[in-house]
Amino acid sequence: VMIDEVNKLLQDSLNKFITEEKLDILGNPLPRIQDDFNWDAETFSFEFELGLAPEFEIDLSAKNKIKQYNIVATEELIDEEVKNIQTRYGKMSSLDEATEHSNVTGTFVNEEKEINKKSTFLVNDLKGKKNEKKVIGAKVGDVIELGTKKLFEDDHKLQHILGVEHDVIHDLDINVSLTVEEITKTDPADLDKELFDKLFADGSVNTVTELREKIKEDAEKQFLQQGDQQLLNAVQEYLIENTKFDLPAEFLQKWLATAGEKALTSEEAAAEYEKSEKGLRYQLIESKLMKDNDIKLEYQELVDYAKGFIRTQMAQFGNMNPEEKELDDIAGRILQNQEEAQKLQGQLISQKL
Repeated sequence: VMIDEVNKLLQDSLNKFITEEKLDILGNPLPRIQDDFNWDAETFSFEFELGLAPEFEIDLSAKNKIKQYNIVATEELIDEEVKNIQTRYGKMSSLDEATEHSNVTGTFVNEEKEINKKSTFLVNDLKGKKNEKKVIGAKVGDVIELGTKKLFEDDHKLQHILGVEHDVIHDLDINVSLTVEEITKTDPADLDKELFDKLFADGSVNTVTELREKIKEDAEKQFLQQGDQQLLNAVQEYLIENTKFDLPAEFLQKWLATAGEKALTSEEAAAEYEKSEKGLRYQLIESKLMKDNDIKLEYQELVDYAKGFIRTQMAQFGNMNPEEKELDDIAGRILQNQEEAQKLQGQLISQKL
């Protein structure tokens, strides 16, 4: 009981001292081990190590230039998205045998690699005439042997189709058997009022020209986010490289050794510090910029930012006009995930800066 009471008193006294002295600390205070400590003594003396955050200035003068990219949507990209929309909303019908432009659904199997995955792919997505030739003309029930090496142009497509881990897909060179279960074709949807109303229930698009303008606008909004992220990365690198200050490295390595669920050796703690040092330096720079410029972040701002991010993602999958309640529900679920919330918060703070 006495030890618990002493620990509580110590914690309260430490917090009071740090608050009254207005100390900006990194990590948590670390007790110094005293070999001659005696719990039977009349008075106790405790010592703690603190890691003080450094003081520094940030040079934001206009002479320091960083390149920003303005990315535009090309006519080719817009053409491709129009085709994707027509396919997504097209009419599907069954075929007796596979053609170059048909969809094939079947189960891919390789017992050694424990692959057993039902997937659908477009025949003309296969790489090389040799693979296409094996599939074209196939009927339901046929079993086709395929090699995975360069089966598709994009290895990530193959990863999705076979259901394997990302780490192994780039070097995967095995044979799989495909049992054909369904063959279909998709007749593209007409670019008419019926399709436009499915895409934009508010009636904001009535012609092909307006559809193309909307696709261009949405794509460039997404490109703007990517351009902003590239700019942010460049700014972060510049600030880290050109804002000089010393960190209490020895203290932080001691703290890292004991901060997690599992204790680290001094070598492991040094390696962990080396991995996290750049991120810590930017956190300190970001915090100072927010404080110096009186930048604050309200929760509703984070919700609105999350909804904007969700709206962009949904537009990529053809939902151009989601309902506000749907956006609120999805944003609420995302922000309940601490890791996702911190990620979005970091992006929003970066926007404000």
